[in-house]
Amino acid sequence: MIVLFAAFLALITFWLHRRLVRATALPRPWSVIADALLVAFWALAVVGIATGRGLNPSTFRPLAWLGLTWLATVLYLVLGLAVVGIGAFIWRLVLRRSPNELAGPRRRRRLQAVRAATGAVAVTAVALTAYGVVEAADPRVTHTEIRLADLPESFDGTRVALISDLHVGPARDADFTRRVVDLVNAQRPDLIAIAGDLTDGTVAELFGDLAPLTALRAPLGVFGVSGNHEFYSDDGGRWLDEWERVGVTTLRNQRVAVSRGGATIDVVGIHDHSAPEPYRPDLAGVLAGSDPQRFRLLLAHEPRQALRASDLGVDLQLSGHTHGGQIWPIRYLVPLQQPSVEGLDRVGETTLYTTRGAGAWGPPVRVGAPPEVAILTLRRG
Repeated sequence: MIVLFAAFLALITFWLHRRLVRATALPRPWSVIADALLVAFWALAVVGIATGRGLNPSTFRPLAWLGLTWLATVLYLVLGLAVVGIGAFIWRLVLRRSPNELAGPRRRRRLQAVRAATGAVAVTAVALTAYGVVEAADPRVTHTEIRLADLPESFDGTRVALISDLHVGPARDADFTRRVVDLVNAQRPDLIAIAGDLTDGTVAELFGDLAPLTALRAPLGVFGVSGNHEFYSDDGGRWLDEWERVGVTTLRNQRVAVSRGGATIDVVGIHDHSAPEPYRPDLAGVLAGSDPQRFRLLLAHEPRQALRASDLGVDLQLSGHTHGGQIWPIRYLVPLQQPSVEGLDRVGETTLYTTRGAGAWGPPVRVGAPPEVAILTLRRG
């Protein structure tokens, strides 16, 4: 995977060289400096992807942070320079139909326009990335009230803290986990739900970064389910074992009865939609033999798992995965795969809440999708 990523990014880097250096006829020494920076950031990005998967985060995290942040700038450079390139091509076609205009002045005006547009794109890309770095570093608490017709009366007013998508590893460490834990505990929730993707890397490299989770406190329990990233870098089962060691009740296609004031609900947890064998999600198997009249709260990493949940009588599903798109304009691609991007929604007969998550995957950058720890107040009615 790392080799494929390095090769793909090398192609993108070469294209950026063509648009930033060749297309603008950048003179020396600026052309040499620009190419050197492109190569250096390519190398840093590869280090970023490899950190936590062979490279020790305690040593390489600062370099990884720089390289992964560069990827957000690359996204905006590619989008902006593609528009500039298309515009320059159209202009060239139009001018070819003006034979009376002198070629020399025409070429100079075109080059000046390309330079100006390219400079504007570069400044905008860096500015958006800088804004996104600040935004991503500041997870905030959001509050949402959810009305549920079949919620038992004694659970009316129950406050659920939903944590998802920390993605500690290459760019975030135990300090970030501790900040999220402190935010959650300050809200004094009744129940804590963890919807997966806590890490990006192996247990051997990153196990210590989840240690602050031991401080999570909720009278009805702390429950968690796997995301897809638990399986990308390691055996997801090993990560769930590690969660257990830090005090999280991991639901591996399981349900747990939770009681309050004489009433009981089922807290159900299934593996991620894309989890490999032997960790495939099996909601039907989990619910087999359960009381269909009992309120069911499902933890499932991906919103699209609500499609199956609705068929099987789940009342409320809590999910993450989407990051709310994380970096604009990616959010507009999320509906191609998921039925919800963020917030409160309805999928069939199931109420769905999708958190934007507290961390960030890849670039530690968020633009138009601020990180959150969601506090959900369940109301009967």
